[in-house]
Amino acid sequence: MKKIQSLGILNRLAETYVRLVLAVGGHDPDEVDAYYGPEERRAAVAKEDMSLDRIRRGAVGASAELRTIDPSRLDDTLRLRHRYLLRQLQALIARVDILAGLKMTFDEESKALYDAVAPVGSEEHYKEIVERLGALLPGKGPVPERFTSFRERFVIPPAKLDRVFTAAIEESRKRTLEHITLPPGESFAVEYVKGKTWSGYNWFKGGAHSLLQVNTDFPITIDRAVDLGSHEGYPGHHVYNSLLEAEFVRKREWVEFSVYALFSPQSLIAEGTANFGIDMAFPGDDRVRFEHDVLFPLAGLDASDAEKYYAIHDVFLTLAYAGNEAARRYLDGSITREEAVRWLVSYALFSHDRAVQRTKFFDQYRSYVINYNLGQDMVKRYVASRGGKPENPGKRWTIFADLLSSPRLPSDLRTERGTTPKF
Repeated sequence: MKKIQSLGILNRLAETYVRLVLAVGGHDPDEVDAYYGPEERRAAVAKEDMSLDRIRRGAVGASAELRTIDPSRLDDTLRLRHRYLLRQLQALIARVDILAGLKMTFDEESKALYDAVAPVGSEEHYKEIVERLGALLPGKGPVPERFTSFRERFVIPPAKLDRVFTAAIEESRKRTLEHITLPPGESFAVEYVKGKTWSGYNWFKGGAHSLLQVNTDFPITIDRAVDLGSHEGYPGHHVYNSLLEAEFVRKREWVEFSVYALFSPQSLIAEGTANFGIDMAFPGDDRVRFEHDVLFPLAGLDASDAEKYYAIHDVFLTLAYAGNEAARRYLDGSITREEAVRWLVSYALFSHDRAVQRTKFFDQYRSYVINYNLGQDMVKRYVASRGGKPENPGKRWTIFADLLSSPRLPSDLRTERGTTPKF
């Protein structure tokens, strides 16, 4: 099949994909994370009011037609686009099946939707980490209670929350712009909300503009300012969406990138790069120095314990997969909600109320939780395997920026080193 003919098919099926994602959004309000195409398209899809069965048939038909294209006859750029569109359609079919009542295990679902399966951690593994943490924490008694008590000393006073977040976001933006060129006029706003199942959310509005909502239901510790500022903003979700919009929607007119289907492989790339982006913006000891010198004083906190806080925090981060295990067991039905809450308290060191909130996140987003930690680890390995080591920051940023602005899938992160198309 000639390249020009293949391109025509890709363009037509990309339009079909966008319409089908928008149609799923009519059945599931969480499906469409962002859309910045013509409003006429959205209105037309809403008017059609497609059934789940019709959406599924459309996605199956589009997938079958995509398979008539021989990828070996495409250049590297179009080959990635072809694979991306096909895998996104497959995830859309799986999501429609789930909405229609199909039961999958946690791992089956994550593979179908996100192109990846998280490792299983034993209870003994997490117990050992919790014991190590206990040896570092002051006081006596249960580790979860001591951990919560210790962290309470580092909570940002509500009246100072905005100034701390503003400083963290401005610094992460400055550091990102030293390595990545963003579209002219890009902007990023912050809003403080309550009553959500998540701690922070980036709503990309198109035109290189994002709104970050920070959930203030629970006290926010000092580390979360850099975490959320980098993850949701620079060089995280805001940068990722802005670059995709500029490169593919505006420049190449690849319409499939005008919509972001939340329950799809794209989310592992998005969350993985956003989490890894924290370390990109604040590598090594840079973070501790910045928070010690800038954020602690802005928050009115005693900076003398900053190093101790992060020594404990670094060990705490090795419990990252404990939350996945709680979600896996809970959603597979092997433990109750109450048991999932106890697991999160014991091994993820959540407070009881925060653990209850997290199980509500499991109910709403299910296996999506793997995208944060597994995604981060996969992105980190991908960047490092191509020479992007911390000791070579220039190359590290180049590889990271290429990943942010390319149509790659989680399975692409696992492939051997090869030609990396430039976009």
